[in-house]
Amino acid sequence: MPAFSAYDGTELAFETLGDGPPLVCLPGGPMQDCVYLGDLGGLSAHRRLIMADPRGTGRSAIPADPGSYRCDRLVDDVEALREHLGLDRMDLLAHSAGTNPAVLYAQRHPERVGRLVLVAPSVFAVGVDVSGGARRATASLRRDEPWFPEAFAALEAIVAGDGDAAAFRAIAPFWYGRWDEASRAHRDAGDKHRNHEAAARFGEAGAFTPDATRAALGRLESPVLVLAGEVDLNSPPPAMAEVAALFPHAELVVRAGAGHFPWLDDPEGFVATVEAFLAGPGR
Repeated sequence: MPAFSAYDGTELAFETLGDGPPLVCLPGGPMQDCVYLGDLGGLSAHRRLIMADPRGTGRSAIPADPGSYRCDRLVDDVEALREHLGLDRMDLLAHSAGTNPAVLYAQRHPERVGRLVLVAPSVFAVGVDVSGGARRATASLRRDEPWFPEAFAALEAIVAGDGDAAAFRAIAPFWYGRWDEASRAHRDAGDKHRNHEAAARFGEAGAFTPDATRAALGRLESPVLVLAGEVDLNSPPPAMAEVAALFPHAELVVRAGAGHFPWLDDPEGFVATVEAFLAGPGR
């Protein structure tokens, strides 16, 4: 796996999949390596995917300063990767928590962003609220599925502030468009690829300044795709519409029946949507 040196000397790893124009991909978690992204449903048939392992995850080294796990400090790692790749401007795809460093990168280095794809984005960096009511309404779309009563009861406990580890595990079906063996295996593999110490420091005080970020994104000239799943409990479509509205040149696409990992639920639709966006008119 190729590697490069970050600003502080930490060796960071990335994997390259496929051929075609490069697309730098930032995983979520937070602080999870890129394994769970796979080849993004077959997107590697159209793009050369640069799959980055954040510091302290996967094959990337553990930094000397654990404070460098804070989200805003990860922006410098993204810039170091761009420089290592020799790209004047890069197309960038990020998923879930990985969209936080992605939008902070766009805030700090707008001239380096070609096209920006935000898949099931997190809302911390931009200060959009996801209410308990929105989560309940999205969850209720699954009311006819056999696992729903137990999962919804766990969700109610979480929304009320009483959720424990068992409750968070019980709501796992809501993250997927289909709760089948493949989804269970994907869920179970996730924890093995996450640095929990790093995740705990990702959102520490000072990581996010939503007002400043929103103002900067309102001036971003790059085209933006916000791709949401219809039944995604974490990033429900109404909140994703608010995220898209922050950008002057954004498109919101909601994939029917998809959850938080739309490339698993609807690979053909996911690839077609992302590739059409990336192949669109230039900045």
